Amino acid sequence: MNQGGGRCFVHRFAPATRPALPLLLLLHGTGGDETELLALAASVLPGAAILAPRGQVEENGALRFFRRFADGTLDEVDVARRADHLAGFLAAARTRHRLPPPIVLGFSNGANTAAAMLLRHPGIFAGAVLLRAVPPLRQAAAVAQAGVPVLLVAGADDPIAPPAQGQALAELLRSAEAVVRMHVLDCGHALTAADGTVAREWLEQLLR
Repeated sequence: MNQGGGRCFVHRFAPATRPALPLLLLLHGTGGDETELLALAASVLPGAAILAPRGQVEENGALRFFRRFADGTLDEVDVARRADHLAGFLAAARTRHRLPPPIVLGFSNGANTAAAMLLRHPGIFAGAVLLRAVPPLRQAAAVAQAGVPVLLVAGADDPIAPPAQGQALAELLRSAEAVVRMHVLDCGHALTAADGTVAREWLEQLLR
């Protein structure tokens, strides 16, 4: 585990054991940390290099990547600021380790953070798997993400990130020319084995 250069994120980095595979950037959900998605990453793309930062915001003891208001709505000013902060950390880590643009794998708060980075930074990711995401920035025009493949996975019974919100994010990303596929699972907000299956199949098809 490293304290992080440049942008000072505590993070975990593991080099690839299969160098032909892309880097995976792992962004955890509320209450998780840099270890939360390691098992999922190993199941969907075994052997890939891993970069997993820890969110810097604490809410009632739970780590997050950005703040939200008491009523649960997102603090969009903080979303944008911290998405830019994380983009700077990613750029520094890529330079230090000589890494290509990553595929980001994010869950819940981490998926929303990844979506904000997509909306603000052209070309930041080679692809994105966003699990239980909602539109994180409703007032900003999306920057160009021409051809970037994005998988959105929603839960049909998710009260936090319902499929309609996932669909709104899909349309926002399509307006930026990303190539978006949306999949709705028969589940709630929590991750399931089906998330791993859907993500693995999508990644296998993408990397053929």
